[in-house]
Amino acid sequence: MIINNIELNGFRNYIAGSCSFDPGVNVITGSNAQGKTNLLEAVYYLTGARSFKTRSATDVINAGSETGSVRAGIISGGREQFIDIYLSRSERKKIFVNGVKMKNAWSLSGRFCCVLFCPDDLELIKGGAAERRRFADLAISQLRPKYAEILAAFNKHLEDKAKILRDFRDRPDMLDVLDEFSLNMAKYGADIIRYRAAWCARAAEAAFTVHRDISGKNEQLRMQYRTVSTIADPLKLSRAEILDRLLEHQESHRRAELESGQCLSGVHKDDILITVNGLPAAKFASQGQIRTAALAMKLAEREICFDELGEYPVLLLDDVLSELDPVRQEYVLNCISGGQVLISCCSGEEILERTGGRIIRIREGKFV
Repeated sequence: MIINNIELNGFRNYIAGSCSFDPGVNVITGSNAQGKTNLLEAVYYLTGARSFKTRSATDVINAGSETGSVRAGIISGGREQFIDIYLSRSERKKIFVNGVKMKNAWSLSGRFCCVLFCPDDLELIKGGAAERRRFADLAISQLRPKYAEILAAFNKHLEDKAKILRDFRDRPDMLDVLDEFSLNMAKYGADIIRYRAAWCARAAEAAFTVHRDISGKNEQLRMQYRTVSTIADPLKLSRAEILDRLLEHQESHRRAELESGQCLSGVHKDDILITVNGLPAAKFASQGQIRTAALAMKLAEREICFDELGEYPVLLLDDVLSELDPVRQEYVLNCISGGQVLISCCSGEEILERTGGRIIRIREGKFV
């Protein structure tokens, strides 16, 4: 996959501007707070009309604008395509592919894929379960349009059930529909577990290999998907069996949910256990091991995309080379051949001397 060009209007600090990209390495340079990360965010936005920085669609619109847009020409599946995304503070976003209006953002899944690695990704190892769920959910959604749809439906039911549990004391009649929401959450949850378990198994295998290579075969990285306690190994269960065990878990937590007013059972509590040499990485890994583990997980995501689609996703590296020691830098620069890469940093001449490609200079939201 390749992005040929992009045009931004009212997106973050870009009032209006456009640029083209090299099919290989592109180094995005400029001082701090000029718009380097915003450009990467705009490219990522093409994967599913969502940001890796915020969940609110209006946050990406320029502070002084009512509307914004991201328009790009890409090559995917061996053919040239055009994606246009129009944003508004007062209307729903509009998405067009090759001039045809899409029904929803899920229509972009699999059409254009990116893998992002940024300093915040260290939270994949150090942070809470929500960070790891989001990592898996975004990766799966790029490849499986149905997954994004199921996940959105589950989250909507989760919000509604949470409202029931919070407010039923003032409105007891709300309990009449509690079981219906719980059942629907379990149905959607069964599908989500199957998707997550299958993807995590593939990611664990790929990340283990990458991590072993970076660490000089001295360390072992393991990833293990964890869902509700009634399901030990979802890969060995059918969807019907997973649903039954989700319902069993829900029933065992029903009284606690009513007493606490919180939704305590469901896939919104899932996690991915990360260990290095058998020890929980969040507690025992060094800073170097944390960086290596996060990098391995991201490069594993890239390999899964290649296996699925037959072409590499665009790799976005947001100011991370300076965070890596020379050994890890060398590994990254050696493994990025074969696909398009966008690297943001303050100075890129040294990188291009080793990789070739193009420099894109940015100053105050303008391509200079």
